[in-house]
Amino acid sequence: MLSRLKDKFIFIILFVLFFAGCVTVYNPATGKNEIILINTDSEVSLGRNLDMQLRKKLKILDDPDRLWRLNHIGNKLASVSDRRDLVYHFRVVKDKELNAFAIPGGFIYVNSGLMDIANDDELAGVLGHEIGHIAARHSVKRLQASLGYQLIMGIVSGVADQQGLFNVMDVIFDVINLGYSRKDELLADSLAVRYIKRAGFNPYGLITFFEKLKKEKELKGADFNLVFLSSHPPIEERIKQIEKEIMSNP
Repeated sequence: MLSRLKDKFIFIILFVLFFAGCVTVYNPATGKNEIILINTDSEVSLGRNLDMQLRKKLKILDDPDRLWRLNHIGNKLASVSDRRDLVYHFRVVKDKELNAFAIPGGFIYVNSGLMDIANDDELAGVLGHEIGHIAARHSVKRLQASLGYQLIMGIVSGVADQQGLFNVMDVIFDVINLGYSRKDELLADSLAVRYIKRAGFNPYGLITFFEKLKKEKELKGADFNLVFLSSHPPIEERIKQIEKEIMSNP
């Protein structure tokens, strides 16, 4: 009896400690009430720390023309998104691969190769997709599930050890290299259409961009491996889903 009471007491204490920092919020991007372990300020601090690490590993371009274009389109989309509590930061990565990705706190990275082949509507589609991931807090929730509250807070406050930072970076690089779940990717596509329309861009730009990726995949075959496609639904499925989204929300 005492053992059972002790176990129950420990469970209650752990439950309280785990949820002490949690807040249940309504997320308009997902349309659900969600438990979020860190608030916006903490998410931004986490993003800054991760951005510092990524800027050491990636070749970030200081190209005024590309940066102006990226910020001009990106900020238009961000201003009509479901996460307007963030200041978005857009980075140009010197890389010919047709890739883009986002991390917590509003940091978005787009490869120079992608920018070179995408027109403004197509680039808006890519950025809308990444902003959709941020709005739905997909990377935050991935970190929560993988690492837990204490380690995340340690990274945010700067008191986590080097191993803790490595653990966070491992999760982020998994996202960068492997992408999200099928459900998350389809939601990000849907949100992209919503934001593109609100910002005044042509939503069919997202479809023409996927068609370019499809041609690139056919040319490269087995050598074609992009985070924008690697673990995502097939291109054809995503195009059909986007077409339905465009028609259902004129």
